[in-house]
Amino acid sequence: MRPLRTSASRPARPPAPTGAGGGLLPARDLAVAWSLVVLIAVPAWVLTVGQARDMGVEPGTMGMALPLFLVLWVTMMAAMMLPSMAPVALTWARGIQRRSSGWRRTARTVEFAGGYLLVWTAFGLLVYSALAVTGDLVSDHPTAGRWIGAAAFLLAGLYQLGPLKNVCLRHCRDPMGQLVHYAGFRQPARDLRVGVHHGAYCVGCCAGLMVVLVPLGVMNVAAMAGLAVVIFVEKLWARGPLLSRVVGVVFLVLAVLALFHDGLLPGLQEPAPAMDGM
Repeated sequence: MRPLRTSASRPARPPAPTGAGGGLLPARDLAVAWSLVVLIAVPAWVLTVGQARDMGVEPGTMGMALPLFLVLWVTMMAAMMLPSMAPVALTWARGIQRRSSGWRRTARTVEFAGGYLLVWTAFGLLVYSALAVTGDLVSDHPTAGRWIGAAAFLLAGLYQLGPLKNVCLRHCRDPMGQLVHYAGFRQPARDLRVGVHHGAYCVGCCAGLMVVLVPLGVMNVAAMAGLAVVIFVEKLWARGPLLSRVVGVVFLVLAVLALFHDGLLPGLQEPAPAMDGM
């Protein structure tokens, strides 16, 4: 006789990307919530694409001062991250609506969003510093672009395959587990702390992907769109962790190819000088 398999003997499944049971919001509320996400994300993408089209793809900070860069960076993050972090954000906002009313509800929601964006703003400072350094290196030593690009892809690939990525991705794929944890947070600034906490895990999950913006170009619309799709699928698809590892391997391959093909490094190529009279 074959031994009966009990639930205790079955291998544990990874947490569902939308929480236990597959849904955190009723269908009607979910439709309204995703409509709100679209209303915010679409204008953010329009602004990002318009600014990128005006600026083009160049090495370094492209002459932007830090305040302007941070404004563009936060807009980019709103466009790229909002769809993938929506399950947690929307469910937390729904909890706020149940416990607060009027101006207090609005203030708490803004506090949560502010905490999330605060973490990405801090990460933007690191990105700006990295772009400033790499831009100067490419300007002084044009051949350094290949080595910088290869190093960036190598770092991104190793990060995608590393333990920190796995821990942060698992956290982001389990919204219900996060919300249970956040329920234990106490005042002061509870919603701000929740936003910062969730933002920190989101940065930890996506940091490796953001690194490739150095060789691909921080204002490269195609790269931003591709990364946004990867982030969305990683967090919300059942096979997201597998995709994360596949992307890591692709980055490692690109690290080798970048040493021989400058075309893979548009963000590290000096623009051709304009020819007068042409």
